[in-house]
Amino acid sequence: MEYTKLGMSDLTVSRICMGCMGFGEAGNGQHAWTVDEEHSRQIIRRGLELGVNFFDTAIAYQSGTSEQYLGRALRDFAEREDVVVATKFLTRTQEEIKEGITGQQHIERMINRSLANLGMDFVDLYICHMWDYETPLYDIMEGLNNVVKAGKVRYIGISNCYAYQLAKANALAEKEGFAKFVSIQGHYNLIFREEEREMAKLCAEDNIAMTPYSALAGGRLAKHPGETSKRMQEDSYARLKYDGTAGQDGAIIDRVAELAAQKDVSMTEISLAWLLTKVTSPVVGATKLHHIEGAAKAAALKLSADDISYLEEPYVPHKLVGVMAQNTLDSAKESHVWSAGNQKI
Repeated sequence: MEYTKLGMSDLTVSRICMGCMGFGEAGNGQHAWTVDEEHSRQIIRRGLELGVNFFDTAIAYQSGTSEQYLGRALRDFAEREDVVVATKFLTRTQEEIKEGITGQQHIERMINRSLANLGMDFVDLYICHMWDYETPLYDIMEGLNNVVKAGKVRYIGISNCYAYQLAKANALAEKEGFAKFVSIQGHYNLIFREEEREMAKLCAEDNIAMTPYSALAGGRLAKHPGETSKRMQEDSYARLKYDGTAGQDGAIIDRVAELAAQKDVSMTEISLAWLLTKVTSPVVGATKLHHIEGAAKAAALKLSADDISYLEEPYVPHKLVGVMAQNTLDSAKESHVWSAGNQKI
C-alpha cells in the first residue's frame, strides 16, 4: 500500500479509501445489496491487513448502521490513531427549517449522532454530503468551524458540489478565519470524467484532495462486457448514473478488459490504477473480500503514458446525473439564501 497526505491537512491516508456504503442493515435503509455486520467486519479487517487506513462512511448509510458497524470493527481491530475515519452529514430537513434549527445547530446535532454511532470522540474528516441550497453558507462554515474548535472534527471536506462553490466556501473560510475544506468527494471515474473540466484544476492549484466516489462506476469498470452483479442489477441509483451512456462507455470498458488481459491483472486494478494517476485516494466500495483485495493491488500498478492515453481516447462528454443534476436545478434557489448582513454568500 502507498500513502500520501490528504490535501493541505496533516492526515496521512492510504491511496485506497474503503467506502462503507455497502455496510449496514439492509432493512434499515434504501440499499438491498448491503452486507451484515459479520461480513462487514471481515472486509474491514482484511482492508487493515492490506494497509488500508482510510475509511469513509455517512450517517445516511442504512440509517447510521454503517457508522456503527465501522466503529465497532475499528475498535476491535485497530488503534484509533492508526486510522483515518471520514463520515458525512446531510443537509437540514424541511422540518428543521420550519422549527428554526440553524445550520450551526444542525451540524452539532449531526456530528454528535455520528460520534455516538461510531463510538468515537472525534472524526478525522467531516464531510458535507452535498451542497446546502437552503442554508446560508456562513452558517455552514461557522458550524463546521465550531465542531473543529470543539475537538470533535479534525478537518472538513465536501461532496457533490461545483468548483465555484468549493472556491467560494474556502474564500469565505479564509476571510473569517474558519476551517477550510481540505477535500472534495465527487463523482469521477474512467467513464465519468466531468470533474476534469474545472474541479480537478482548482484542487491542483489549491492543494485540495480529490477522493472520488463511484470509482468503479458501480462495478461496471470491474466487469467484462455481459457480466453483472447483484449490485449492478439492484442499485437503481447506479443505473440512473450509467445506463443512459452504456453504449458510449462500452468502448472504454472494452479497453480496460483488453489492458487487464495484456498485463494479467484484473479490470479493477486497471481502472483504479488510472484513477490513481488523477486523484489522492478514491473511495472504493467493498461488499466482498476480493473487492478490497483487488483495490489494494491497484495501488502498486503503474500504467504507462500510452496506457493512459489508450484508456482515455474514446471518452466523450457526459451529462450531469444524480445529485449533481439536481444541483443544477437547485442552484436557482440560491438567490434567496442570505447572510445575517443581508449579503448573499
